[in-house]
Amino acid sequence: MSVQCRMIDATSDLQALTRMASDPRALGEVLDRALLALADLLPYDLAAVLELEGTQLNVRAARGRLADSKVRAHRLDLAEYPTIRRALELRRPIALTHEHHASPEGDPYDAVLDLPDGHACMVVPLFAGDRDLGVITLDRAVCVPYDPHAVHLAGVYGQIVALAIACTEQARTLDARRRRVEAHNRLLAAEAGLDRAEVIARTDDPVMQRVARMAQQVAITDTPVLLVGEAGVGKTLLAQAIHAWSPRRARPFVTLNCAAIAPEQINAALFGHADGAIGRLQTAQGGTVLLDEIDALPLDAQAQLLGVLTSGHLDSSGAAPIRIDARVLAATGLDLGKAAARGRFDADLHARLDLFALHIPPLRERMGDLPGISATILSGLAEGRGRGPWTLPPDTLTALAAQAWPGNVRQLRNALERATILRPQGSLRPEDFALIPRPQPSTSPALAPLDAVVRAHISAVLQHTGGRIYGAHGAARILGFKPSTLQSRMKKLGIDRRVAARAPDGEPR
Repeated sequence: MSVQCRMIDATSDLQALTRMASDPRALGEVLDRALLALADLLPYDLAAVLELEGTQLNVRAARGRLADSKVRAHRLDLAEYPTIRRALELRRPIALTHEHHASPEGDPYDAVLDLPDGHACMVVPLFAGDRDLGVITLDRAVCVPYDPHAVHLAGVYGQIVALAIACTEQARTLDARRRRVEAHNRLLAAEAGLDRAEVIARTDDPVMQRVARMAQQVAITDTPVLLVGEAGVGKTLLAQAIHAWSPRRARPFVTLNCAAIAPEQINAALFGHADGAIGRLQTAQGGTVLLDEIDALPLDAQAQLLGVLTSGHLDSSGAAPIRIDARVLAATGLDLGKAAARGRFDADLHARLDLFALHIPPLRERMGDLPGISATILSGLAEGRGRGPWTLPPDTLTALAAQAWPGNVRQLRNALERATILRPQGSLRPEDFALIPRPQPSTSPALAPLDAVVRAHISAVLQHTGGRIYGAHGAARILGFKPSTLQSRMKKLGIDRRVAARAPDGEPR
């Protein structure tokens, strides 16, 4: 078979390797098959891939008749092998000669193999960008050095193997992030004690029942959803329910609090970084991403997000656009329409998100949900702590319902958690909570009309002076009126001086 045919076959094998590299668990198999395919291009008795970890090279895969357990356990200190260092610095393979073997450097496998001086040997650097990944070493037991054409072929092959390694590493990083996210989601679900969707669907409040129905209807689509409500009302809970009701339920649910990240770091966190680090949108591929407090997203990031929502692709610097298959949910406690009118939020992005908005009422407006929400929270606390169970008797529920709950469901959860610390199990009593009664309407009596107040006051003065010698004149002096003015006022108010001057027992003074 010609070299050209062998190269075509090896390239075909490498394409299969690249596909395999998307599996984060496949690195060992990728390297093993890479060395097997290399045998069709270049003869060897030993081919090995050594991964660079710090300043040490460790054998990760080995093929050929000389590949034994000692070779697979072999390690090299890079500082002791200047030829390998030079190959990495020059970014090209080097064929070792008799002079290399005779020098203090020797052969990389002198400690484990007995190979003749001057045997065929080559070091092929593996690198991706400015990162050194390691080397491929090729050895033959014959003293016929590799020719320049073989060195060139090995260099091309090494670049493709390095690309497969880099892809595998990126897949491994992505997989680790996804597993962390999934573990976080499982923890959140355990805290609640019930599936997020079940909690929302079981609501007893008519308004929340309507919100739940709308959420279920939009969940089966890929339409972006805007969740609006005060802090702590359960926007994240509803977002998780939408994800659970959607066809994406088996894929990642990723969150990003836009207000919790510095503005200069938000773009990298959401869209990724030029150094290869991926953002939340890519992490959520196939699943759902929740952008909490989206009102805090900088305007330039808002414009870029609008571009992703419109085109379905993420533009990466110097590379082809990346297809984004992540459903976007956004949450806010502000009126984005007003923010857009003031130039503080992208009007086009608001229009895109506001296409389907769900407004979640505060807890104080849906007290019918309080028993069910409390029971769910207590169940989750019992499961997470291995303590409890706890119940809420009617008088405790009445006391809880009398609260204003400015912090909504989040504040209720904190109050319940505190109460369960004070009472390890059983019925939670009102005294287990630091309750502040909700302000009640004023009970002050209604103010009397002015004429009624004046009439009563004049009558009281007339009673006080009726038995004295100055009579009505004395009353006028006390009231600060002229006698004629008092007479006119009494006539207007229908006050009979003789009646008004009677003592409280009805007898004239």
